[in-house]
Amino acid sequence: MLKRLYNWTIALAESPRAPTALAAVSFAESSFFPVPPDVMLLPMAMAKPQNAWRYALICTIASVLGGIVGYGIGYLLYDSVGQWLIRVYGLGDKLEAFRTLYQQHGHWIILIKGLTPIPYKLVTIASGLAAYDFFWFVVLSIITRGARFFILAGILHRFGAPMKRFIDNNLGLVAAVLVIAIVGGFYAVKFLL
Repeated sequence: MLKRLYNWTIALAESPRAPTALAAVSFAESSFFPVPPDVMLLPMAMAKPQNAWRYALICTIASVLGGIVGYGIGYLLYDSVGQWLIRVYGLGDKLEAFRTLYQQHGHWIILIKGLTPIPYKLVTIASGLAAYDFFWFVVLSIITRGARFFILAGILHRFGAPMKRFIDNNLGLVAAVLVIAIVGGFYAVKFLL
């Protein structure tokens, strides 16, 4: 079953609609959706390594635009949509501590957490909630999200074909590592903040 899902994902990654789907997932992940864009970026860049840089640019632009929506949720809609999203992710009791950190370390929070598997939507909503300077939020989001996606694109551009062969031969192991990374990101948010 995992192999069929993998083959379907690779086939989807090669389709003409893939860049639009990648943009949609990148946008949504920065404001409300739990699945990171890496799930699409990886197979797309492995299927077409020559397009890895273009895919990284799509992810960066869409992620920053989605981050602006997340910021707006925190800044304008926290009492309704923002609180609901924070409850969905079980972070209500941690948010005030996170918000307090912004008074001293907001720029580092955005830069560091934007590179990690920690859900970026938490950073965007918390940035709006803390009324972090919007201009700097956008600039730092471009830097951190761009770095994340372009570093990954560089790796995939260079090693895309060998990585695809490795994944083809070790799909179960790769899937387990991916699940551990995603769960670890949520664990880090829930218990380490």
